[in-house]
This record gives sequence, structure tokens and C-alpha cells, in this order.
Amino acid sequence: MNKHTPIIEPTKNMIDAYEKLLKFTMDEVKLLEEKTGPALHKLIDTSSKKLHELGDITEEEAEKVSDYLKRDLTEAASFMSETGDDLKKWLALDTEIIEDYILDLFKQAADQTTVELDQIKFAAETAEYHTGEITGPGVLLCDECGENLHFKKPGHIPPCPKCKGTRFHRLLNQGNAG
Repeated sequence: MNKHTPIIEPTKNMIDAYEKLLKFTMDEVKLLEEKTGPALHKLIDTSSKKLHELGDITEEEAEKVSDYLKRDLTEAASFMSETGDDLKKWLALDTEIIEDYILDLFKQAADQTTVELDQIKFAAETAEYHTGEITGPGVLLCDECGENLHFKKPGHIPPCPKCKGTRFHRLLNQGNAG
């Protein structure tokens, strides 16, 4: 009937949890002996469970936020490794408008993830974003009409404002000055 996926609005708590999860993870990553992609992903899972235990979000929300963060970091690291460009190109945004601590956390996390990119390259190249999910900063491109959605900080992905599409891919390497 309807070709669009139903909209599942993440809660404000989930958006806040994405930022907290990124911060918790990067605070803990300094203590990791083995700084690999899988170790970082395990740390993200552990940190998301702590967020749930603190009562900030439900267990299901914690799992979703963990998946969203892993997807974003994997894609950022893959882009940086393959292109040699920095995070500014991946974000496709003027980094002056992104909160400094979020930009720094993404840089640290993406650098950690680059260690084992060959094993996760396919997933990064085919990363899909859907309405109702949460994404980190950057620009998403609507798969149906090409409209750009700009995220200056973590937020929920709405339907495309132009065509109501629900599937997106990250806009990469537009050659922004920065």
C-alpha cells in the first residue's frame, strides 16, 4: 500500500543518549589495551547498557542508539581511510557550526575505528539511514528525490521534507571549504 516505512519517533532521551554514549565511550576508550574496531563496538555496547541501567533509556532504546552510533562511526572511519580526507568532508557541513566537543569525540572515535576497516568496509559502503533512526552530524541524501537533510548535532531522522521518503544515504565528499 504505502511505499514508505512508518515513522518511529525517537524520544528526546534517545537523542541525548546518543551524545552521552559517544562521550562515555570516548572516556573509556583511553583505557582499552586493544584499540580495534570490534573492541570499540563492544565498548559502545557496554556503555549503552550503563545508560539503560541509569534509567535514561529503555533496553530497546539503548540497543538502537548503540547501533546508530556504531553505524555512524564505521562510516566516518571508512570514509577517512579510503579518501585520506578529514572528518570535515564526511560531515559535509561547516564544522564551525558543530559543537566542538561533539566534533572532537567523533574524530577520536573514527580514528579508533580505522584500525580494522577492511573487515567492515562493505557495511560502511552500504550504510542506510531510515526515518525514525538517530544519526550523528552531517548531511543525509534522500534516496527517492535527492533532498539533503542537514544535521548539526545528533538528531532523529524525519521523513524527507520534499517527498516524504524514508531511506537516506550519507552525502560524502562534496569538497566543502573548511
